[in-house]
Amino acid sequence: VPARLHAQVAQTFYVKENTRNRHAVPYVYERETDIMWSKRVWRTLDLREKFNHPLYYPESPINDRKSLFDIIKQGLLDGAIHAFDNPVFDDEFRVKMSKGTIDSLFVQIDSMDVEDPNFPGTFKRVGVRIDLESREIKQYWMKEDWYFDRQRSVMDVRIIGLCPLQEKTVNGAVVGYKPLFWVYFPECRQLFANSEVYNTKNDAQRCSADDIFMKRMFASFEHKESNVYDRSIANYATGIDALLEAERIKSDIQLIEHDVWHF
Repeated sequence: VPARLHAQVAQTFYVKENTRNRHAVPYVYERETDIMWSKRVWRTLDLREKFNHPLYYPESPINDRKSLFDIIKQGLLDGAIHAFDNPVFDDEFRVKMSKGTIDSLFVQIDSMDVEDPNFPGTFKRVGVRIDLESREIKQYWMKEDWYFDRQRSVMDVRIIGLCPLQEKTVNGAVVGYKPLFWVYFPECRQLFANSEVYNTKNDAQRCSADDIFMKRMFASFEHKESNVYDRSIANYATGIDALLEAERIKSDIQLIEHDVWHF
């Protein structure tokens, strides 16, 4: 019996094969003539919210689970998926990151002064390896399209892309978030389908990262909708007004579906 199977049996007394052998459920084929209404929305997933913890934990990979960022990171390093650069100004997946750029993003070399053990009281500059860790990724941007399919008479949604945001701190205080790159969600689906995430209800029935997104098992808020100015909510509203504007966007989508029907 291979060592990998021995390790799995030691952890669970049986071999887990379901998730790692799953295939992502294909999208429903859509015709342009069937799409009678659509709206593009950008939203923010905050992994500090309890409902989103399955995407944040574990902070370090364990035997059978990884965080969402570690799943994406491994997929990029293996070449299974691709990252797209300039995430702040370009979310159209036009500039693909090179492998060297990706490697330098995940591992950076910095320098610091350390005391020379051979000459106490004197310092020398040495290189320090800094790894980008999953615990630093506290938010994600999500780009998606909502649409009404008149052939099936349903309001549906397609996630287009994900962008991890790294937490920036100064003297221990959080000062903002740095977008790292975009990944094209349809390209990631097979990788996500083979990656387990924690199921709070049943350890034997683990769900996949693809299930989390396709079944909308996450909490988020809108920060932009398609508009003539191509501006986000933060450009014209702040504080409680920004939250109310995000709720308006969500409500408008629900009303579109409701108003299609006549009772």
